Amino acid sequence: MNGADWQGADSHGGDWHGEDWERHADDVDGGDFDDDLDEGAEDADDDGDEDSRVAAWITERASAATGRFRQTAHELRQALAGEASAKAAVDSLRARPDAEVEPTDVPPDLTAAAFFDVDNTLVQGASIVHFARGLASRKYFSYSDVLDFAWTQAKFRITGKENAQDVAEGREKALSFIAGRPTSELIELGEEIYDDFIADKIWPGTRALAQRHLDNGQQVWLVTATPVELAQTIAERLGLTGALGTVAESVDGVFTGRLVGDILHGPGKAHAVRALAIREGLNLKRCTAYSDSHNDVPMLSLVGTAVAINPDADLRDVAKVRGWEMYDFRTARKAAKVGVSSALALGAAGGTAAAAVRLFRHSQG
Repeated sequence: MNGADWQGADSHGGDWHGEDWERHADDVDGGDFDDDLDEGAEDADDDGDEDSRVAAWITERASAATGRFRQTAHELRQALAGEASAKAAVDSLRARPDAEVEPTDVPPDLTAAAFFDVDNTLVQGASIVHFARGLASRKYFSYSDVLDFAWTQAKFRITGKENAQDVAEGREKALSFIAGRPTSELIELGEEIYDDFIADKIWPGTRALAQRHLDNGQQVWLVTATPVELAQTIAERLGLTGALGTVAESVDGVFTGRLVGDILHGPGKAHAVRALAIREGLNLKRCTAYSDSHNDVPMLSLVGTAVAINPDADLRDVAKVRGWEMYDFRTARKAAKVGVSSALALGAAGGTAAAAVRLFRHSQG
């Protein structure tokens, strides 16, 4: 199982359905809240009604709590995204055949783990752009669509800030692509596209750091906004424990075109790490987290050891103030710090921008 069919938080099992949002409320923030939604929503058509019911529940739930326990709708979506991601990750780990687990003489360190961001931390550039390139080569997307993805990522890498409209448009485009498709198709595509477009873009230095944790008997998890199916493929190919990623809702093995909560990003990553730590019995003070982006400060602040990899300007400033360790594998001098013989000098922003230019030229050819 690759985690696409996310089961509810209770013991009933089955795919994650819209009505499970209400059942899951007590696990998120508890309290004496009336979870009944608008009566008119109960009588509407399923497809059009589902989004409005969830939106109404999120809005009402967000305004129900008071004082320090109050959650905004965005915070609630991020909490649900984190819970869904952790559940999918654990389900995938439990479902893995014993034959796939390589025997080792290293005693397991049961309470320590490492958490790695993916884009520009482990993978050069944005994994979702690489995935989109693979889809375009298979005629799922046009190259102009990929150029939009790449340009959005380039703007983000250069400015360090996300545009809400860019995020919303990217989310809608991605969800419209998977709606109605079987989850198995995305898993198969992820495996093919990893081999063709991502395998040769792994930062050797980051890979060496991950291996160091594995050699010490610790779990190593990826934490990313990338779809969980692709994230788990990357983890499996690198021999890591698993991945926390964005979970898309599915029913009977088919994507509905909706997310469970939201894209796993910023605070959502911290929620996912915390939820996984509870499920796996990890001591977060003994855990380590790695990232390149200031958006991941919530996750980095959650663990005992935070490490900045190829940091953006804002994260570099935060790391200096907090005394966090830093590695920059975009220069050979920094890469040598962890015993990497050579490293690409291509920066994250430059790499994404260059990819955008190449895609544009390809689309014009």
